Amino acid sequence: MSRTAAAKAQRLPIPEEILRPTFRRERRALARGVWPVAGCDEAGRGPLAGPVVAAAVILDPERIPRGLNDSKKLDAEEREKLYLKICATAEVAVVFGSTDRIDRDNILRASLWALARAVKALPVRPKLVFVDGRDRIDCGCDCEAVISGDALVTSIAAASIVAKVTRDRLMMRLGLAHPGYGFERHMGYSVPEHFHALNRLGPTIHHRRSFAPVAAFYGETVVEVTVTDTGLPLEP
Repeated sequence: MSRTAAAKAQRLPIPEEILRPTFRRERRALARGVWPVAGCDEAGRGPLAGPVVAAAVILDPERIPRGLNDSKKLDAEEREKLYLKICATAEVAVVFGSTDRIDRDNILRASLWALARAVKALPVRPKLVFVDGRDRIDCGCDCEAVISGDALVTSIAAASIVAKVTRDRLMMRLGLAHPGYGFERHMGYSVPEHFHALNRLGPTIHHRRSFAPVAAFYGETVVEVTVTDTGLPLEP
């Protein structure tokens, strides 16, 4: 092999390892005698309309559905199938943070409130909770915040699926109740179709007045930055 060919061969990229959530943190807790363990996550921080939805899940170590992953890495059909399996085998609770609460408290506080309430709404009280993100929640037991937890912790991944499917189903119903906005397609997110509908029809009662694009219709100025589900601000 020539030196040139050998050099090119050495520059071939190494395939990145596919990151999938594991049950390791939960099993370590179980080995310490800490159980039940819950995972919690929310869906809907970034949209201009609709509630933020939080879910808490306690998985059965003996009946963990195959294929659990960060909800953003699954298509709608996969999420629906896993949602049914999670609800059939795990303890599940869901709480909605309304648009009124979002506008009154801000989206971060409304999300943390919903996450804490979801944990407290579980039929079995957990001894440890893993929550997605940087912020721990006041849920009446030990809590560990895990950045990118929906991609790392199986229980959080399960909660992310439950929250996403629940919210998507609600937005589809809102799409039927408010034709012309396209909620059933964009789920309230900031996409051109949504902006065109806002310009044409104006905001509904389900729109978040504290988010700048909606506040503009009321002649209000919003200093707060709209945050996406990944924790990053939306581009202007």
